[in-house]
Order: sequence, then structure tokens, then C-alpha cells
Amino acid sequence: MTKRQLEKIEKIIHHNLEYLVIEVSELEELTKPIPLDASIGRISRMDAINNKTINEAVLRDKRKLIQRLERTLDRLKEKNFGVCRKCGKEIPFGRLEYMPHSTRCVLCVG
Repeated sequence: MTKRQLEKIEKIIHHNLEYLVIEVSELEELTKPIPLDASIGRISRMDAINNKTINEAVLRDKRKLIQRLERTLDRLKEKNFGVCRKCGKEIPFGRLEYMPHSTRCVLCVG
């Protein structure tokens, strides 16, 4: 992988992290407990609880992705960055552009 490609991936990671931090902040607001004294109907309360549960799952996923991207920033300095951990072949640059945290090529994932 060329130095230019590594720099591009690093930029992509930083951009994604900035966006994810904003998303996490918004999701944290959406997952706050629903006050019992809130004047909403029974059906609306059930709907709010359901939405809260869905948002909590999305929040967990976003936090995991942040961790993966941060680990990827550390791995960018390694000589074998961009090499599939399973088969040892180079991961296509297009895949790394789309999913910089990938550690396996498409053939080894599926």
C-alpha cells in the first residue's frame, strides 16, 4: 500500500470519527430514560420505549465502530496494514476506503 493511500485512509477514518462522535451524542440524548410523569398516552409511552431500545442498540454499534476505527489508526503504522489476516493477500484499496477497519478481504469474510 502506498503512502498516499495510507494518508487517504487516515483522512477517511478521522472524518468518520468526527461524524460518529456527533451521532453518538445525539443517540445518547435519545436513549435517556423516559420520565414516568411525562404526560403521554399508554401507546405513545410504549412507542417511546420501543424507540429507546432501538436507539440503544444503534448507540452500542456506533461505539463499537469508534473503537474499531481508533484501533485502525494505530494499525496504520504497521507494515502489514491492508493485508488480510486470514489468507495473507492484500485487501483491495476500495474495500479499505469503504470500511477502513477491515482486517479481512471479501473472500475470507464470507
